Amino acid sequence: MSYPETMRAAFLVEQKAPLVIDNLTMPQTLEPGQVLVRVLYSGICGSQLGEIDGVKGPDKFLPHLLGHEGSGVVLAVGPGVKHVRVDDKVVLHWRKGLGIESATPRYGWGDKTVNAGWVTTFNTHAIVAENRVTVIPADADMEVAALFGCAVTTGFGVVTNNARIRIGDAVVVFGAGGVGLNIVQAAALSSAYPLIAVDLHDSRLELAKTMGATHLINASKEDAKARIAEILGAAGPDVFIDNTGQPAIIQMGYEITKPQGKVVLVGVPKKGANIDIYSLPLHFGKSLSGSHGGEAEPHLDIPRYESLFRHGRLHLRELLTHRFPLEQINDAIAGMRDGSIAGRCLIAL
Repeated sequence: MSYPETMRAAFLVEQKAPLVIDNLTMPQTLEPGQVLVRVLYSGICGSQLGEIDGVKGPDKFLPHLLGHEGSGVVLAVGPGVKHVRVDDKVVLHWRKGLGIESATPRYGWGDKTVNAGWVTTFNTHAIVAENRVTVIPADADMEVAALFGCAVTTGFGVVTNNARIRIGDAVVVFGAGGVGLNIVQAAALSSAYPLIAVDLHDSRLELAKTMGATHLINASKEDAKARIAEILGAAGPDVFIDNTGQPAIIQMGYEITKPQGKVVLVGVPKKGANIDIYSLPLHFGKSLSGSHGGEAEPHLDIPRYESLFRHGRLHLRELLTHRFPLEQINDAIAGMRDGSIAGRCLIAL
């Protein structure tokens, strides 16, 4: 094939600043294990907002590309690639799947170099590692497929691998964004009850209700801790899942969870924002753990979830509440921040 010489991309040049949207020059050959993908759709995850805001501290890789969930079509494969072929429809994901973890690509921006990780999706074309793409059926819904890169696999992985929710567990999900809504859906499929969704925005809570939440709490309008106690009584939840990364909420969840309950942290606190807990309950059955993408295995999980969606068991199109062209990606990011975007927004590339 003739390689595209340039691509359109949104990339981070300065922390706490809007993304720059411009053309980048592309490498004209693929290294071993690399796959060239024409990206069709990308989601925006809270992790990208964290990268922009510098929640983990100074970013030594600037300028660099962003995005870790998407869908696309394979245009070319580098030496050694065995698990994907040209013309395959694929999901792009940040968790490792099958194949080679290749060298990371570098793109040109005038006389500057723009870095990239093993997968990026805020760009019309992406050179990614083989182990960051998973093949899906040729007739797959490519809009929904983008969600399998993170939102669905993380949300369902949190429930099945981290929380290991049992039938009848009382569950609180604090934060009902793209990942949180899938946690709610997976918990509902696991027959959690009561299943309490907490957020600051009614629009997200209404979506959580459609995903299976039995109780809704708007923490901007009422005391979430008091309302949870009203619903569950003094016993508290069996499982508390935090998507916010806010120490005060993590501490509250740890405090109210049952003596043998589980607290699962999905959201990541800002660097230096420590939690303060009384650790003795950890010696007697309570658990506090962090989730790393739900410990998902993309090559195993994505085909299962795609099949469930295909057969009407997963509600995913309902989560796609907004769509933006790449040129408006900063507007999409602003909408995620202010809560005007309820579910997952897609960037069409």
